[in-house]
Amino acid sequence: MGSCHIPQSQSPRLYITERSVLSQRCYGEDGVRIPRATLKEAQIALLEYLHSTRSIQFVDAENMSKNSPHFLRKLLKKVEIVKDVRRSMSRFLRYHPINEFEPFFESLGLKPCEYTPLLPRDLMFLSDDCLLQENYRVLCEFGVERNKIGQIYKKAVQVFQHDFGVLLLKLQAYQKLGLSQSFMAKIIVYSPHVLIGDIDIKFIKVLEILNGLGFDYAWIKEHLSEKEFYNWSMIFRVFKFFREMGCSSELGGLISQHPWLLFEGSGGRVLSLIAFLLKFGLPMDGICSMFLQFPEIQVSHFVSNIIRCFLFFQEIEMEVDEIGKIVCSYPILLGSCTLKKTSSLLHDLNVGKKRLCKYIQENPQELSKWGMGTRVRPLPDSGEGVESQKLKTKFFLDLGYGENPNMLKKAFKVFRGRGGELQERFDTIVNAGLDQEDVSKMVRVSPQILNQSKALIQSKIEILVNELGFPLSSLILFPSYLSYTTQRVRLRLAMYNWLKDQGKAEPDLALSTIISWSDKIFLSQCVNNHPSGPQVWEDLKAEFTRDK
Repeated sequence: MGSCHIPQSQSPRLYITERSVLSQRCYGEDGVRIPRATLKEAQIALLEYLHSTRSIQFVDAENMSKNSPHFLRKLLKKVEIVKDVRRSMSRFLRYHPINEFEPFFESLGLKPCEYTPLLPRDLMFLSDDCLLQENYRVLCEFGVERNKIGQIYKKAVQVFQHDFGVLLLKLQAYQKLGLSQSFMAKIIVYSPHVLIGDIDIKFIKVLEILNGLGFDYAWIKEHLSEKEFYNWSMIFRVFKFFREMGCSSELGGLISQHPWLLFEGSGGRVLSLIAFLLKFGLPMDGICSMFLQFPEIQVSHFVSNIIRCFLFFQEIEMEVDEIGKIVCSYPILLGSCTLKKTSSLLHDLNVGKKRLCKYIQENPQELSKWGMGTRVRPLPDSGEGVESQKLKTKFFLDLGYGENPNMLKKAFKVFRGRGGELQERFDTIVNAGLDQEDVSKMVRVSPQILNQSKALIQSKIEILVNELGFPLSSLILFPSYLSYTTQRVRLRLAMYNWLKDQGKAEPDLALSTIISWSDKIFLSQCVNNHPSGPQVWEDLKAEFTRDK
């Protein structure tokens, strides 16, 4: 491996040629300061061991000793220092061989948490992995920075498993295509997979497209980031979509102004954005127009904003068709503003969901004023509140609350919704086939049943009559049925019917009893009456939860 022999009788004088990473980190993990002199002596001892004892080339041994601070600190904790740090360390290493892959990987720029899973299970010495050493040296000689090689190993370990001479041939193949050594040395770090298999055709095609648009290799290198891992096939797909959208003539200017459209997440976020907009019906030429007006923000931020707006529309219960209209008409607006939380906006605007939906549909530009860090003022009074109060009061008087002012005041607190909505929900129950007077009594007994949407009330009545087989008149005796979730009702009745079939439940137990009992009482009074009851109960719960 290119070692040089040093007689054991002589004490080799090895020096650190540059300021090491370790000398800049004089504190151990426990916060205790380690003297610089101690660190320097420990470095020299490790260098002597790696080079003189283990016959590792001097340049490699020096790099390992200089740039493995975590490993060296861990080693110092094991060594009993007797006056001379260097000698104490040398004595320890003489009888305690180290796992050389640890300082090696750390010197390549990997943290312990990154390289620990990569350590070979049955190897300790670098000389035992000849291919790793061979391909490592090929990369070094090609111009790849040593402290970047760790990321290549982490992302594409196959690069270091090439047989002798194979990696160099792959690098030379790219050079024959006109790619400079310095350019490829950078590309390898950002996307090491170009060195696996045959020449990456999509990578070459992307370069050809960029060159055709007037971008040279220097520009490409400038806009690549070490924090990214580039998928050239995905970037090629982005180009393909831009052409299909009709942006070919403006593509050069677009990429020049917003290079992150290509390079941020290998264009994956752009593809996600295109798919999102297509789903809402925005045509290709509309998407192209949006990109040509794209704001000066990162694509990930833009996508996050537009999804945040979409979720906001859902939370205020806006109709899907209306959401689609706004998304297709104002994508730039939605992607440019980071909205506050829905609860905060409802509070600050002092408005209900229904009115807010209508207001946004009529004034979508107002969304830009409701971003994070802005002061949001309440919406002006629309006059709807006064009308709603009148309808609400009339509704309560019709129910018989007018005789007692205190009862009327309490009713305003109990019933949620506008006056028209309460009347609509009341009529829904009447229209199902019950007498108006009976429904009035039901509401007085269980007022909370009107605090649900018309659709939900209809659904619960349909389940009671058509699915569970109870007569509609059951609601008169047990109006609170409408307050319970359909999942609870179905689960309880499924369990009760099973117990009844097993002869372990009273045959005529009232619906109100089955539903209103707490889980604890239902278990003790019904479920536990059969040895298999608890298991059946858990199975039914899992089934209904899955169905939900």
